[in-house]
Amino acid sequence: MLEGLKNISKIPELQKRILFTLGLLTVYRVGAHVPTPGIDAIALASFFEQAKDSLLGLFDLFAGGALSNLSVFALGIMPYISASIILQLLTISVPHLEKLSKEGESGRKKIIQYTRYGTILLSIIQGFGIAVGLETMAGPTGASIVITPGWGFRLMTVITLTAGTAFIMWLGEQITERGIGNGISLIIFSGIVCQGPEAILNVFQLLSSREMGIFAIIFLIVMMIGVVAFVVFMETGQRRITVQYAKRVVGRKMYGGQSTHLPLKINTAGVIPPIFASSIIMFPATIATFIDHPWMMAITNVLTPGRIPHEILYVIFIIFFCYFYTAVTYNPVDVADNLKKYGGFIPGIRPGKKTADYIDDVLTRLTFSGAIYVSAVCVLPTILMTNFNVPFYFGGTALLIVVGVALDTAGQIETHLLTRQYQGFMKKGRIARRR
Repeated sequence: MLEGLKNISKIPELQKRILFTLGLLTVYRVGAHVPTPGIDAIALASFFEQAKDSLLGLFDLFAGGALSNLSVFALGIMPYISASIILQLLTISVPHLEKLSKEGESGRKKIIQYTRYGTILLSIIQGFGIAVGLETMAGPTGASIVITPGWGFRLMTVITLTAGTAFIMWLGEQITERGIGNGISLIIFSGIVCQGPEAILNVFQLLSSREMGIFAIIFLIVMMIGVVAFVVFMETGQRRITVQYAKRVVGRKMYGGQSTHLPLKINTAGVIPPIFASSIIMFPATIATFIDHPWMMAITNVLTPGRIPHEILYVIFIIFFCYFYTAVTYNPVDVADNLKKYGGFIPGIRPGKKTADYIDDVLTRLTFSGAIYVSAVCVLPTILMTNFNVPFYFGGTALLIVVGVALDTAGQIETHLLTRQYQGFMKKGRIARRR
């Protein structure tokens, strides 16, 4: 690995891409600390301290803490992700979008343009909702979060937050085009990772105050390394279906005859299922915090993380969305048709419908394993904090995102090294990217 890092300095283009990426990520982190005008920062921070286990806490995690201080980047990149997911779902039901998705680069650019429009629309709606919601909120001491409520504050907040999201979207696209790695993913990655030093500092404070022993911390570190290794293993795990291509004679040349494989990931759906599951479960609890009613308080208590009903619902929703999103993004019928079109077949399976049924059966069993794995990783933080009093959030959606983005980015860097005949990060094998 050290040799691979040294080789990076020998490729000026790769150096420029990495420095460009780091520079734009620095701009993003600076903007995450520029507050929106008209807010009482102390009252807002106190309110978010109480709401850290709600939907607002989840959004604040992805925004890198920008929502808890209502910076100009408070909405983060979540409107773009939501718009992208909505467009993906509409692609299978709207004929025009389905046609665009099959038109190659021109169709892809058109869908990206629609995603941008959707991002701005969602940002306006969410920004207005946040502005109106903030006017009704107060800190634990009763101090109003908004200094001067009214339409002036609402319009200013909507414009500021929408412009911030549009700028983040532009930063992500610039990183993808001129930097290294996927820009949107790296922005989420940086927002999550930047909260790590504070968590480490809290651990040292607990150690100095003797609330945690040295052996407990050593055990925690060993377990963290083991969990990360397990996530890396599962994220790069594949079921490879052997595919044989028939020999074809074109003129005087013979084509085909080679054997390859069709890779199927264990976790095809990625981090989408836990994000959807968390949003659905936390939404009623978040609404209940604004309504003073016994029924709403009961809902909040039942759906509090750490309670058995919450964890059971969380696992059920994760398994459901793993199957749902896999069915949306991976079509065995299209894969079987493409294999048949290019003369490929799975040994022992007839081309066409039989091949599609076989791939669907394998994918169904893989998705179940992936859903159990994702569920186990996502309930890990609750188990650690509830039963073992671990003082920071470790595991769950955040860990899946961090590991996945790190693998993708390292894989792209290694590709640059190998294409210029330099050794990658590992002497044997290559880093498997999440595809």
